Amino acid sequence: MRADDWHLTHDVDGFLDRTGTFLHARPVRHIVTLSMFQKLREREADAGGTQTAAATGTRVPVFGWVERAGEVGGTFYHLPPGGSGLTPLSPARADALAARLAGLGCSLPYVSADRDTAAAFAKAWQRYAGVGAAFRVRLCLYRLGELTPPRPVPAGRGRSVGEHSGDRDQLMDWCREFAADVEEDVIIDAGTWAGTRFARKRYTFWESPDGVPVSMAGVNPMLAGVAQVDPVYTPARFRGRGYAGAVTVEVSRAALAAGAESVVLFTNAANATSTPSTSVLDTSG
Repeated sequence: MRADDWHLTHDVDGFLDRTGTFLHARPVRHIVTLSMFQKLREREADAGGTQTAAATGTRVPVFGWVERAGEVGGTFYHLPPGGSGLTPLSPARADALAARLAGLGCSLPYVSADRDTAAAFAKAWQRYAGVGAAFRVRLCLYRLGELTPPRPVPAGRGRSVGEHSGDRDQLMDWCREFAADVEEDVIIDAGTWAGTRFARKRYTFWESPDGVPVSMAGVNPMLAGVAQVDPVYTPARFRGRGYAGAVTVEVSRAALAAGAESVVLFTNAANATSTPSTSVLDTSG
C-alpha cells in the first residue's frame, strides 16, 4: 500500500462527510474517534465558528482516511501538540500512514489505537521517523451485557449530581482526585472546568443512608446509540464496599432508559484481568 492512499484534510466537516458512514457502522469500535470529533464540534460551536488554529496560535489539526475502490477502511486524527488517534488498521495501512506522517515531518508525542494497530504503527514509525516507542498505558473496553447489580447492594442510594448546593465543589474535588490517580496532566478548578474533558457529562453520586456522597460515575453524551461511562471514582477511604459497582449500575440503567443501544466503559488494564483492547504508545523518543 502506498502512503498517498491516505487522504488528508484540515476540514472537520469534510472529514466527517467522507467517513461518517464508516465510523457509525461500528460505533462501539470507533467510540473514541466519534467522541473526539464531537468535542471538536462543541468547541467550534462555543467559539462561534470563528476560532481558527491560526487565530489561537495553535498548530492545525490533521484528519485522514484510507480507502480502496471508494470504500473507507480506516481513519486517524492528529491534534498538535498532542498525539494521534487511529481506528483499527491492517499492518499495511498502519505502515503507509506512518510513512505519510513521517514524510510530512509530524511530531507524535503519543498514538492511541487498538493493540495490534499500535504495535504495527510503532514498528513503522521507528523505521520511517527513527523514533522508538514504549507502551504508556493499556486500556480495556467493556461493553455492557446483562445489567446485574452487585450482591449485596450496598446501603444507600444513587442520586443526580446537582440536587444539593455543594455538589459542584464535591464533583470537582473528586474529578481532580481521579485525574491524579490515573496520572492525567490537567488542572481542574472553577476557572478551568468548562474546558476539561470532565465537563458536559451527566454525573451520579452514590450516597450513604445518612446522605454522604461515597462514590460517583459520569456518562458522556450519547453518540450513535453508545453511552460511555466515564469516570467512575470512589475515594480510597470508601473503597471495597461495592459503591463503585452500585453507582455504575445506576448510570448504566439510566442510559439504557434514555435509549442507549450499548453502554461501554474503559478501565486501566493494570487493574483488570481481561486482555487489553486499546493501547496508548509514547512515541516521543
